[in-house]
Amino acid sequence: MENLSLEDQRLLQTELSAGESLIWTGKPNPRVIFHSSDWFVVPFSLLWGGFAILWEAGVSGAGPWGGKSRWDFGMLWGIPFVVIGQYMIWGRFFYNAWRKRRIVYALTNERVITIVTPPQARVISAYLRSLPGIEKEFRSDGIGTLKFGETLPFFSGRGSKTGRSELFLDNAIPVFVDIDDAAAVADLATRELRRIQNTALPPS
Repeated sequence: MENLSLEDQRLLQTELSAGESLIWTGKPNPRVIFHSSDWFVVPFSLLWGGFAILWEAGVSGAGPWGGKSRWDFGMLWGIPFVVIGQYMIWGRFFYNAWRKRRIVYALTNERVITIVTPPQARVISAYLRSLPGIEKEFRSDGIGTLKFGETLPFFSGRGSKTGRSELFLDNAIPVFVDIDDAAAVADLATRELRRIQNTALPPS
């Protein structure tokens, strides 16, 4: 736990049950900004944001797109769309970096755990014996994401609550997002899954 703050270490220790021991702990790398889903999200956000700004210019009578008169209701109606567009274009990256610094991951001899510190504090955990396997996504620099089961799609009703589903904080299972040396962590988790499965097998 050398890379964790004292507060993060304390939260982890209070979460452990009797007989449970830590095997690995870590945090998402805040320097990772773009993900595969951005191939769709970036163009969509630019279209949304550009249309919202053109709408505001049109109904306000400003610029070459403006009409002859100002439409006050139309200006008010368009403001939320402008705000959403700006969040999608650039604000979400700052928000995710802020949230990443408040997330702690842990692999124990019994569970995989995600702890989110205040504000919006929560704990997501799943027992290794209940996990079907590990879905792995690795980058060339060694950073990767480990999914321990089914995750919500990007535009699902629940996944959209965070504004960006790549942190997977609305899932029922933990997902280790953008962790360093992900292949080594995947090997540790695979070893523990096999140990649990072998323990559960009846003696021959």
